[in-house]
Formats: sequence, C-alpha cells, structure tokens
Amino acid sequence: MKKNPNRDIACNKKAFFEYALLERFECGIELKGPEVKSSRQGKVALSGSFVRVENAQAYVYGMHISPYEQSGPYAPDPKRTRRLLLHKRQIGQLSGLMSQRGYTLVPVRVYLKKGFIKIEIAVARGKKLFDKRDKLRQKTIEMEIKRSIK
Repeated sequence: MKKNPNRDIACNKKAFFEYALLERFECGIELKGPEVKSSRQGKVALSGSFVRVENAQAYVYGMHISPYEQSGPYAPDPKRTRRLLLHKRQIGQLSGLMSQRGYTLVPVRVYLKKGFIKIEIAVARGKKLFDKRDKLRQKTIEMEIKRSIK
C-alpha cells in the first residue's frame, strides 16, 4: 500500500462555503526557516486570507502561521505578507482574471508535496445568499437521509 505523498496542512473550509471556486492553481510559497517548521507541525490558519497580484508578483495576505516555539526571539510576524512562487505566464493569467469584476483569489489549502510546502489558490466568485441557503438545505436533507438509513 502506497502512502499519499500530499499531506494536508490546512484547509480553508469557509472559502468553499462563501465562494464558487472556478479555477485552481498550485504554487509554492516563500517562507522563512521557523515558518517552515511551524507549518510542518500544522500551525497554519487560512481563514480570512486572500491573494493579490501586485508589481508582477502574487502575495498572500492574512495567512497566519503561528511562531515556532524553539525559534527564539527572532520569529517573523505571524500575519506577514508572503510571496507566492508562480510562473510569469500564470501571474499574467491571474491578473487578467482579476481585472474582471466580481472575481477574487482565495487560498484553498496548504499541503506538503515531495517535501515542499505548496499552497493551492483558486479564482473565485462570491456566492449569493440564496445559493448558501440552498447548500445548507441540501446538506441537512442528506444528513437526515443518512440518519434514516442507519
């Protein structure tokens, strides 16, 4: 039995509820040493974070990586902006999509892939209130069906 090489570190569940995710991109993230150690321990929070393309670079804002305990007094700021590692054409594609009205970039999950920390970002469009209600309604119906089967 082969072990899954992609291990999830953090997942942004709120993004799945708040947005309709259209297109996804895998990219690297520029981290400092203590941040890598802390993220490998799973101390990453994606809630409230977003991605912006500025000066032909992509940055993630509001992503919280808790300080590593053994790093000493020189730990980096937990909510600092971090650069995303993308190809030039991917950044151009993202900035083109962001120029359209109603689209945003949200980080969906952070995971390990072959020893490297990767982040999955998605082009998203905000859901309307009635879409969210429909989703909740479907979820409760499915839960009731599962209960009645048991």
